[in-house]
Amino acid sequence: MAEYLSAVGIAVVDLELAVGFYERALGMTSLQTITLPTMKEIVLGFEGTRSAAVILMKYTDGTQHENNKRDGKLVFYVNNVPEKIEAIRGAGCRVEREPEVIDSMGGAIIAFARDPDGHQLELIQKPPQN
Repeated sequence: MAEYLSAVGIAVVDLELAVGFYERALGMTSLQTITLPTMKEIVLGFEGTRSAAVILMKYTDGTQHENNKRDGKLVFYVNNVPEKIEAIRGAGCRVEREPEVIDSMGGAIIAFARDPDGHQLELIQKPPQN
């Protein structure tokens, strides 16, 4: 039985651009660099938390990998969705859905955007606790 999700890996075209985006726009920190025979990986996370990491994977073996078909999403809980959306927009990335309150999620604020490689990001801000 699994105890928790450690990480999710996503393929990127430009590793340094992707790392910079996740660090600046979402406040993540580079935790580790791994060089494998077929790829280079950079593990990003939030220091001091036990949240799953994001592994940015840049294939170096010369094989063409499909980078255009992304059906999943990365979900981030953040303290200020509008602020993060502006940081994403400021990085030149697409905002797909502006922040809005979702009653069916208890009043959480939700927004959707894309990272530099087109991966969908869902940002959620929990409602204030009364």
